[in-house]
Amino acid sequence: MKLIFKCLFIFSNFLSFAQGVVPTVDFNNFLVSFENGFFRQIEVQPVSNLKAGDEFVTYLDTRGNLRIYDGKERKDITLLNAEYKVSDHLMAYKIAGALRLWDAGQIYNLTNYAMDFAVRDSLVVYQDRRYSSVNVYWNKQMIPIMTLLNEVKLPSFIGENILVFNDNSNTYHAFWRGKNYEIGTYNDEKMNFNIGTDVFCFNDPYSQTFVVFQDGIFTEVESMLAQNFKSGRGFVTYQDINGNLYYYSNNDKFQLSNFAPNFTDTKDDITIWGESNYLFAFVNGEKKQIANYIPKDYKLKNNICAFRNIMGGVSAVINGRVEEITNLQDAEYEIYGNKVLVKLFNKSSIVFSNGKKFTN
Repeated sequence: MKLIFKCLFIFSNFLSFAQGVVPTVDFNNFLVSFENGFFRQIEVQPVSNLKAGDEFVTYLDTRGNLRIYDGKERKDITLLNAEYKVSDHLMAYKIAGALRLWDAGQIYNLTNYAMDFAVRDSLVVYQDRRYSSVNVYWNKQMIPIMTLLNEVKLPSFIGENILVFNDNSNTYHAFWRGKNYEIGTYNDEKMNFNIGTDVFCFNDPYSQTFVVFQDGIFTEVESMLAQNFKSGRGFVTYQDINGNLYYYSNNDKFQLSNFAPNFTDTKDDITIWGESNYLFAFVNGEKKQIANYIPKDYKLKNNICAFRNIMGGVSAVINGRVEEITNLQDAEYEIYGNKVLVKLFNKSSIVFSNGKKFTN
């Protein structure tokens, strides 16, 4: 049964990352995208202000028009000057006060009285000055979550499909999958929620406990306050009062490290931490030592950790293996789906995909 579950997990991850784009610009500043083993040219004129997620890329063409490319076709969005923000799945853009949303090829009108807005994988959170309200777009629905009596501002804690906000009575609520869940009233206590996907965690200042929200349920995971807590996709990691690093998901808790890591980080499906001069990762249910040094910089996304290797180049943990992509120094790098893009100083690019390197 465990083997079947692991195979299904790997297959579902493959499907979720099988499509999409890996956008970069060549030496002419023309947009290209790596797809199915080769680099496809998207534009034959320079582009600017490129923003991309796993599934699409948005940019301004040479005339300043906003365009989007989703791996299948290129579409013009607007000819007007627009402010836009993207996630892996959604793109919202504002022209004056009009806020529009691109979702899987469809355009939705959110409001004509927009102020600030935030875009996440499953949510768009925005201010509507017409009603002094904060609204959420979720699952093709536009839902008002609160009307403020004084200053209208976005919530401080917004995850990929969860947000936490406090109303006029200073009561905190969580919005998840179209429902509100009351957390509590904390008056002047400064709260810090760390929000992931389908899960978030926080220290309760009144009970002095560490609490996790998952599947609509609040669970007291530790009877004392936690340190350095982070939320991933369906799990959280944290250090207890003694500095031990723990993993928690669905009432299952186990220890990752008892050496009081000097740093920890978690995002999506991967956790990394440092013990002395060693770098470790927990991914796909396994703990691995991935380097005998602490990288100068790194990026986490999906189940990949890309990092600056000891030579100044770029390496990555992909499918639980450490892959050396380049030793050329100071290269920029990004993660798209299950691929790593490395942009070299001469405007050429390397994409690591399915165990192979591809160069344009």
